[in-house]
Amino acid sequence: MKSFGLTDIGKKRKINQDYLFFSDEAVGCFPNLYIVADGMGGHRAGDKASSYSVTRFVELARKTERELPFLSMEKILKQVNKEVFQLSQREEEYSGMGTTFVVATVVDKVVYVMNVGDSRLYYYDGKLKQVTMDHSLVEELVRAGELNRLESRNHPQKNIITKAVGVSETIQPDFFMLDIEEGEKILLCSDGLTNMVDDEKLEEIMSEPEELNQMAQECINEALFYGGLDNIAVVIAQYGNGR
Repeated sequence: MKSFGLTDIGKKRKINQDYLFFSDEAVGCFPNLYIVADGMGGHRAGDKASSYSVTRFVELARKTERELPFLSMEKILKQVNKEVFQLSQREEEYSGMGTTFVVATVVDKVVYVMNVGDSRLYYYDGKLKQVTMDHSLVEELVRAGELNRLESRNHPQKNIITKAVGVSETIQPDFFMLDIEEGEKILLCSDGLTNMVDDEKLEEIMSEPEELNQMAQECINEALFYGGLDNIAVVIAQYGNGR
């Protein structure tokens, strides 16, 4: 694996509440690890939720014995969720905080993905495919047939998420598995990218014969060009040594 990640505060926010982590080397129980989190909450609560969740997930991963990836992911996230929730109950400045969380690891040519909220993971094999499903009010309306996909892009309630780390004592993430071949890529990102840049443009960026750092920067640049209304986080990881 090889990877690169970037985050940007955007043009409108005063604080960057997005947080990311990427490692092509082993992180405890995981042979590699890629995470994007997008915090929510007033003042500095959102950046506390995202940074704490990612940092603590990595800390716990380093102490966890290797087992099936999904078992490790869920066990660690439940502990992180408990700690973030308790912190939000104990400290007034962190009241109501929470964060989205999307994490992936690649084991024996299989990508294991877990997500909560509306930060996404995409898979690129010549075509860009969204793997995760948003935990959001708008996505529920789309699934129920009350909104079409085009209408959902600019819906005024698009930012309302239905699941997040730290907002309740228990959490139930979603899990996805997919095969990956030499040269294929995954893209993890916050909604600061996907609300600004459509999937067609992201596919175009992912298809370019550039290094991963250039692709990540181009994703950020496009989100800024189209308004940069939110913080932006991008992690791109590629299997094998293909460009």
